[in-house]
Amino acid sequence: MKRASILLIYTGGTIGMKTDAATGTLVPFDFNGIYEEFPSLRRLAVDIEVSQFRPIDSSNVTPELWVRLAELIRDNYARHDGFVVLHGTDTMSYSASALSFMLENLCKPVVFTGSQIPIGVLRTDGRENLITAIEIAAARDAAGRALVPEVSLYFQNRLFRANRSSKRSAEELNAFRSENYPPLAEVGVSIHYNMPFIRKAENPCDTLSISTELDAGVAIVKIFPGLSEPIFRAMLSIPGVKAIVLETYGAGNAPTEEWFLSALREVIARGVIVVNVTQCSGGSVSMDLYETGMGLRNAGVVSGHDLTTEAAVTKLMYVLGRKKSREETLDMLKQPIKGEISGEQFF
Repeated sequence: MKRASILLIYTGGTIGMKTDAATGTLVPFDFNGIYEEFPSLRRLAVDIEVSQFRPIDSSNVTPELWVRLAELIRDNYARHDGFVVLHGTDTMSYSASALSFMLENLCKPVVFTGSQIPIGVLRTDGRENLITAIEIAAARDAAGRALVPEVSLYFQNRLFRANRSSKRSAEELNAFRSENYPPLAEVGVSIHYNMPFIRKAENPCDTLSISTELDAGVAIVKIFPGLSEPIFRAMLSIPGVKAIVLETYGAGNAPTEEWFLSALREVIARGVIVVNVTQCSGGSVSMDLYETGMGLRNAGVVSGHDLTTEAAVTKLMYVLGRKKSREETLDMLKQPIKGEISGEQFF
């Protein structure tokens, strides 16, 4: 089997920082020197090409970056067997989730990773994250097929489906979790791939199609005790909003006051889509379970099931960008597109 070819894409983030020997300050690392910095990579049967964006703090990430990433992967798709995207951790789950929807007939690995400690610091977690992400992106079976032909996120010994991941810690090295879906791979002495949970390659997959029409008219509204009617109505009436991710309590519960439900009915009647996701780290929305959830269902709120907030936001941007009828849009939201919702249609 020929050596795998990997495109390493650096967008910015902590993983790309190294201590300058002269000043002692952290400066961006040039990943074109990756073999000199990490000579152990030569032991992998992998050829690495590097594409470096002007480094951006992940707090400043916008959908425009996602479009650039999708276009870069499309333009280099035939030349490489897999892709590794280095990204800041704060918004990595948003970017990785977005790419999972935008890359429409993917059959090669796209692995996002980063680090909590700069790669130039002695005890960095970036070194292991980077090397293992490259190994996973290059992994193929005996027939030469990619083992993980989907968009994923690797961090601290676990590989997650991108649109099932969320950052859960600002300090721990295992900063990411996937509460509602098992890891795609777990790394110890060897890499154990959980094959039953990995998406099959999409067809046709000889060329890559991308969807770059994203509609950013999406807002997140998180309910909390003490939320008043004027504030709630003001949040729902922000100009330009076409869809709202409503973060509710527990299994999708919210206040039952008439003003609350009336405000939702009014905004939905104006054509705004409201998707209900839970504030909890794990679990699913079930609007038939309690009276407080049934009120939302009867008002026309769409169940997000076990979507993460990151997946809900980026899926809405993707679906709205396709400019379908309201009925078609709602149908797309209710069905799993890339394994982002639990159900019979995982694969």
